[in-house]
This record gives sequence, structure tokens and C-alpha cells, in this order.
Amino acid sequence: MAERRPRPAPIAKRHGWRRTAPPKASSAAGNGDQTNPETQPASPSPGPPDAASVVQAALYRDGVRVATPASLADTFRELREQRDGMAWIGLARPTEAELLSLAAEFDLHELAVEDAMEAHQRPKLERYGETLFVVLRAARYLDAQEEVDFGELHVFVGPDFVITVRHGAAPDLTAVRRRMEESPELLKLGPEAVLYAILDAVVDGYAPVVAGVQNDIDEIETEVFRGDPEVSRRIYELSREMVEFQRATRPLVAMLHSLMAGFAKYRTDEELQRYLRDVADHVTHTSERVDGFRQALTDILTVNSTLVTQQQNAEMRALAEAGFEQNEEIKKISSWAAILFAPTLVGTIYGMNFDEMPELHWTFGYPFAIGLMGVVCISLYLIFKRRDWL
Repeated sequence: MAERRPRPAPIAKRHGWRRTAPPKASSAAGNGDQTNPETQPASPSPGPPDAASVVQAALYRDGVRVATPASLADTFRELREQRDGMAWIGLARPTEAELLSLAAEFDLHELAVEDAMEAHQRPKLERYGETLFVVLRAARYLDAQEEVDFGELHVFVGPDFVITVRHGAAPDLTAVRRRMEESPELLKLGPEAVLYAILDAVVDGYAPVVAGVQNDIDEIETEVFRGDPEVSRRIYELSREMVEFQRATRPLVAMLHSLMAGFAKYRTDEELQRYLRDVADHVTHTSERVDGFRQALTDILTVNSTLVTQQQNAEMRALAEAGFEQNEEIKKISSWAAILFAPTLVGTIYGMNFDEMPELHWTFGYPFAIGLMGVVCISLYLIFKRRDWL
């Protein structure tokens, strides 16, 4: 970080990117009355925002809290009075007016402010003059839902101020502030030390997520080999969470290496350098674990698809075998029906009792009919037997 500079006076100019609210229509406009703008009171200048989104604001000197202003306006005023102090302002889902007020007071770059207004930014580290702008993706594991919840944190780090803009429930910056206030020697190192503590808290928050995901993967493996039909959906949902987790952790590795590359240039304290290297090691380990999770889920999905295919093939084979057995039974029934049909046909013909039938008065008519029936039945039996129908 650059050396501390004296606090500038509040910036009174209006940036070109500020958006102003449209003028409200007069209630008399509907009646056709015209209002003279010169007789209207001047609109109040945009002052500091109220404390609705301010989680906490505090001033520190030599690692010790010296003031807890009730509003941002008091924070600005007291910081200007204390030239060697440091302000730490925490915001949660701030409004545009609040961010514009901070931008005017601390001379924040308009691009960084626009990013802070919108959530869903990728993790990144950018430097605008003497101010660092850091975007972090925090994560927490929800045991009840068995899913990963992601939050977003934007951090402005200047020579004598730290501003955090939180979008989401994670991380718990109250615990970070408490930890730093309990370590005044570390807090005395200035805004860079606060940035380290925030990075460390975000990275430490990944550990329970890694443990929870590992447990989920173990459960999924059991469900896969148990043949749970709902496991494919769970694999897909967890894979999507791992994609988001990877997007949160992988850029953080490069960000920390970029910070470490500037140690000599910005004369970072040696003790703080060791702390940041430790955070970088933890991030690298977490990123590798997340990469391993994605590969494991891909392999599990492949195994599950193979098992499902095998199960379907087994079911199709069983259906084919059942159909084959049914065909064999049908063949037997059809064969016996054909054998029995021949004598039935002969008997039916001779049972019509017509007087003009020549065989009725033939001496060998009856033996001939019986013999014909036997020959036909035996012939059909032999034919069906040769074809393995019987």
C-alpha cells in the first residue's frame, strides 16, 4: 500500500456517472397550473446517507478503537480531524446514495463504485491510484438443506480507510473486527492488515464447505451403488455448486499472488507478508480440493450412468427371456391344437349325415377314417417334434 496521505476535503463536484432522481410532477400539473421554479426552495444537496445499511463504522489509531461514530457523516468529520487515524466502515447491501456518498468522500473510482452497486461480480483485484478494490466470493455450507450458499464481498482499501460492501450472509465480518481489535499490534499495521483479516476469514470459511461437500460425495457414492433413482439429480445439483465454488476460489489464488508480487514495491510489513503467504497456501489447497471434487463428481456420474445402463440391459434381457418362454409355450399349444384339429375336422365332416356321401355305405369307410386321423396326427406330431415345438 502507498503511504498515508492527509485527508482531503470532501469532494463537492458531481461525477458524470452519478444518476439523479427525476423531478417529481407537481400536484397542480393535472389542473394545468404552472409553477414558477424560481419561487421553489432549492433541492437539498445529497448529504451522507442514513445508517440503514451501515453495519458498523469505527475509527482506529495505533490499533485501538478511538471512536464509534453514529453515522457516516460523523465518520467523515472525525476522520478529517484525526489525520493519523483509520476508518473501517462496514455496509450491507447499501443503496446507491450511500455508495455515492462514500465515493465522494474517499475519491473512489467510478468503475469500482459501479461494480460495488451490482452483485454477481467475479473475484478480482484492481488498483485505482492509491485505492485497492477487491471482490471476494464467500461461501457457507447449509447443513439442513445440504447445499452451499454463496455471498459476495466488495472491499475498498485506501491509505487510511477500509470499506466493506457485503451482498449476502457470508462472511461474518463482526468476528473479523473483533479478532482485529483483540490484536492491536496487527491492527496497527493499517488497512492492509484489515484486508488480510478479511481474506483469511473468507478462506477459512471455505473449510466447512469443503468438509460438507466431501460428506455429500460420500453419501452420493453410497446412493449410486444402492441404485437410488434420485441420485442423478443430486449429482447434477452438487456439480453446479462446485462450478460456483471453483469460480470463487480459482481467481483468489492469482489475486493473492498478485498481492505478494507487490510486497517490495509497497513496503508491506514482513509479518503481514507471512500471514498473506499462509492465506495463499490455504487458498491453493482449497482450490485443488474443489478441482478434485469436480473430477470425482464427473467420475461418479459416469459410474452411475454405467450402472443405470447395466440395470436397463438386465431388465431388457429378463423381458426377452420371458418373451422367449412365452413363445415356447405358444408353440406347444399351437402344435397340440393343430394335431387335435385334424381328427376333429374328419369327424365333423362324417358327422353331417348326408345320404349321398359315398363313404357312408362303404365297408372300409370307418377304418379308413380312423386310419386317416391317426396318420395325420402322427405326421403333424413328427413335424412339430423335429422343429422343437414339442
